[in-house]
Amino acid sequence: MSHELYENPLIARYASAEMGRLWGPERKFRTWRKLWIWLAEAEQELGLPISDEQIAELKAHADTIDFAQAAEYEGRLRHDVMAHVHTYGDACPTARPIIHLGATSCFVTDNTDLLLLREALTLVRDRLVAVIDRLARFAAAHRELACLGYTHLQPAQPTTVGKRATLWAYDLVMDLEEIERRLAALRARSTKGTTGTQASFLNLFDGDAAKVVRLEQLVAAKMGFDGSYAVTGQTYSRKVDAQVVDALAGIAASAHKAGSDLRLLQSRRELAEPQGSSQIGSSAMAYKRNPMRSERICGLARFVMSLQTNTSATLATQWMERTLDDSANRRIVLPQAFLAIDAILSLYQNVAEGLVAFPRVIERNLAAELPQMATENILMAAVRAGGDRQELHEKIRAHSVEAARVVNEEGGENDLVARLAADPAFAAVDFSEVLDVRQFVGRAPEQVDEFLRDVIEPIRGRYPAALAGAADVRV
Repeated sequence: MSHELYENPLIARYASAEMGRLWGPERKFRTWRKLWIWLAEAEQELGLPISDEQIAELKAHADTIDFAQAAEYEGRLRHDVMAHVHTYGDACPTARPIIHLGATSCFVTDNTDLLLLREALTLVRDRLVAVIDRLARFAAAHRELACLGYTHLQPAQPTTVGKRATLWAYDLVMDLEEIERRLAALRARSTKGTTGTQASFLNLFDGDAAKVVRLEQLVAAKMGFDGSYAVTGQTYSRKVDAQVVDALAGIAASAHKAGSDLRLLQSRRELAEPQGSSQIGSSAMAYKRNPMRSERICGLARFVMSLQTNTSATLATQWMERTLDDSANRRIVLPQAFLAIDAILSLYQNVAEGLVAFPRVIERNLAAELPQMATENILMAAVRAGGDRQELHEKIRAHSVEAARVVNEEGGENDLVARLAADPAFAAVDFSEVLDVRQFVGRAPEQVDEFLRDVIEPIRGRYPAALAGAADVRV
């Protein structure tokens, strides 16, 4: 391993080996050769003079790529597809004349990208399902654990820890639905020809349009697609890339939102993400326990969200049938978007699997704010016991002002409830009843149950294989 050259941290530190291999050169160029084989098979089936011997030779060398020879060719030809055509031809001298027959470079490059997009989206889908499942487990475990709710980052009506986790999970459920839509919408480019007109294939088949149409169908089927895009230029529309990256950016935004919540809640010591037994929080402050994994989720998510404008710009600048300024850009953007999402979801799953709630801290934080939230219940209970609503309201106001002064000016505890309990005007109020947190969380526990039953269980049923296995982080 060289330490002289820059290494992409998405590969070296963050993403899984599975996603890294998917976007690696080995997978790409082997797929090119598969496409050349499928093209030759389909052309032979439709009557072109391609022999069984030629196809057998192509298959025999499908996975034995001489990368050094391809690099030498590309250095001279300045064309990556033709470099690999020549390299494949050198290995298959009998089949050389029919390799890439009638095709344009985008036959291999675009069709390969579509195959890789399908596989990468499937991997993302399964990782999403795993994270959703782990969040659902956490929600079920803490369905009744009351905690402060927040609006405007200010204490608000209480909720439960489990209900809050369903909010994180539901964002991902909507992302999952979008990934499913993108997978369902993918098609092959197949054999559309140099500018999408299929002119070269029409010439090969001596003007037989039916055979040209059938060729397109055969190659798409060999690729595992139900059909191909209705029309294309030289490339499939870059709208497809923009839609895919939009879906990935949606996942990133959901993860960033949850990661930010987790960072805030960890600062209040209500939750804790997993920590390595020897993990160091700070090189200077040995006591530090930092939310490193949630922070990394947010950092990587920001990167993916920034790519939305990139793919939209690529779509917008594809002049007429195609311009090549998309090529270098897409080599970077598409793999890195998926690598980053892969890393984010692995981190997210790891956090969700090891997320710990601290009920006593949560209860203490809630108790500090509950007196003010309970005053309306206290007022109503005192009125029902025969008190005058206006007089009671004034007493609560006066006690609240004094309790706030003690907290703000003296640094004392909020003793509003004790003040009210000691006031004879509230003697008939059962404070244990009106302060029962179950009165303040509404249907939160039942909402958790309904969410798990109606939303989560169908997902688990659709993707049982995605539920197994734990996620880990490398650094």
